[in-house]
Amino acid sequence: MSAHAGKQVACAELMGRHLPLLALAAALALPSAFPSHALAEEERDGVFYKPSEQRPADLVVLREWSTIQGGHLIGVHGMKPDPNDPVARTIVVWVESPTGVQLAVDTLRCSPAAPMRLTKQGNRLLIKELNPGGPVTEANSLDHKIWWAACHPEQAGKNPASLAALAKQLGYSGALIEQQQVLPGNPR
Repeated sequence: MSAHAGKQVACAELMGRHLPLLALAAALALPSAFPSHALAEEERDGVFYKPSEQRPADLVVLREWSTIQGGHLIGVHGMKPDPNDPVARTIVVWVESPTGVQLAVDTLRCSPAAPMRLTKQGNRLLIKELNPGGPVTEANSLDHKIWWAACHPEQAGKNPASLAALAKQLGYSGALIEQQQVLPGNPR
């Protein structure tokens, strides 16, 4: 064996013994390569806060599920009547994920003649005309849950499919056509 070949074998043995340590050092030096729930925590005054620890006291959970990344939750809180329109309400929609919380303020119209949800998605305004008391599917379930929480808070968190009889008692026909309009850009 040549002297050069002996050095290669010695180097390979040395690297073989230290490779696990090098891999660990690389992993610690590159936290972005390894997702961590700690990254979703917010630091204030040297204290870390998880999104779940920041939930408002009046939060009503509408949907909760888990993925490999962690827990997700959609809820509402802070319902307020509109001082200028007796059938309008605003409500804060809380969308929690392992990476933080997103908040949106939705406006809802509670009138039996034209119930709807106004919400933003990016810079687009979504106008969702609803049919309380009508069919509830996976596609419209969240819209109905938010609408019931804002317009009839005592029903918040209940399955809207089970509220058809109550909707009719409250004057909703259950026969309206549901549709959605999307207005691009900033509508104001």
